[in-house]
Amino acid sequence: MANSNSGDSVVDRVLRLIAAFPEGVTALPLSELAARAELPLTTAHRLVRQLAGHGLLDVGPGGSVSLGLRLWELANRNSPTLELRQAALPFMEDIQQVLHQNVNLAVLDGREALFVERLSRRGSVANRAQVAGRMPVHVSSAGLVLMANQPRPVQAEYLEGFSDPAGRLALEDLRNLLGEAAHRGYAQLAGVVDPDTWGIAVPVLDRRKHAVAALGVVVPLREVRLQALVPALQTAARGIGRAAGRTPRESRIPFSGIHVTRITPGGAHC
Repeated sequence: MANSNSGDSVVDRVLRLIAAFPEGVTALPLSELAARAELPLTTAHRLVRQLAGHGLLDVGPGGSVSLGLRLWELANRNSPTLELRQAALPFMEDIQQVLHQNVNLAVLDGREALFVERLSRRGSVANRAQVAGRMPVHVSSAGLVLMANQPRPVQAEYLEGFSDPAGRLALEDLRNLLGEAAHRGYAQLAGVVDPDTWGIAVPVLDRRKHAVAALGVVVPLREVRLQALVPALQTAARGIGRAAGRTPRESRIPFSGIHVTRITPGGAHC
């Protein structure tokens, strides 16, 4: 694969070009895309033209560039998270029907929680977790519970390199959070990302008891009791773990009988 004068390969440049689209932005002018990818305009123009020929990028009116449907198709066709998402969706739908709030599914990728599925509905609280979005482990209940269930060498490496640019969390506090999550079987963070929300997550374990994902909810602060919510999430997580390892002919065990007690602002139960 030919290299540029700077030493990066064609693959490097293509990946920088594709990754240059910021979250929530569907199209960029070619000049801005080239600048974000740190590529000469002529190089960006040539690569965009070639990628558009394969459907990986689209060039619209005025020369604006967007990600192509072919890229989405290839990324999702054999994604390692596809089976996990398919197994999780029925259980996530059940949880959402009970809570009427946000439900998300995340996997661990390095020092971040990568969200691979999310269910939301009108009227639910704000949820910063977006599909294909990332959050640092220490600001996400999903990230904390995933890291808390990793082998000790993985945790040690993470803690050794930990830093919080915002200065909100000290290393010793993080150690305590991970220890609590491992001991309790769930992680919770109240008002960290949004001051009025509460994130709770439990691990999804495979048949070898390895944490392959985290199932989490984002709910209004002080609205839902942990003693009702956590067992519901753990029941769903066990169902996801079983379903993810089944053959297509095996049926899902229905998820039912879960009741979550809500607390109104005045303290009444409903």
